[in-house]
Amino acid sequence: MAEYKVGERLRSRVSSVSLVVVRVDRPDIEITCGGESVARSGDELTTSAVAADGFAVEMGKRYEDPDGTVEVLCVAAGAGELAVNGTPLQLKTPRPLPASD
Repeated sequence: MAEYKVGERLRSRVSSVSLVVVRVDRPDIEITCGGESVARSGDELTTSAVAADGFAVEMGKRYEDPDGTVEVLCVAAGAGELAVNGTPLQLKTPRPLPASD
């Protein structure tokens, strides 16, 4: 488990997914993509023998945990389910703008 900082860039080890941490309210969490922990910007990136399939992570979309304590922004699309401590992240629904009359 690791401590992540807001603004930190992360990369998947199993696909082309790249993320930026937007919110992290809990210390000592593990963010994974396709079942493998994500690499930090300074980490050497060694690709896994098993490429991620299935779940598509979309560029420009925000993903958060069900509690709303962890949020990441996808800056490069790819495949692989995003999760925090084994709990899948879900696509964050945008808040509606207030009506202007």
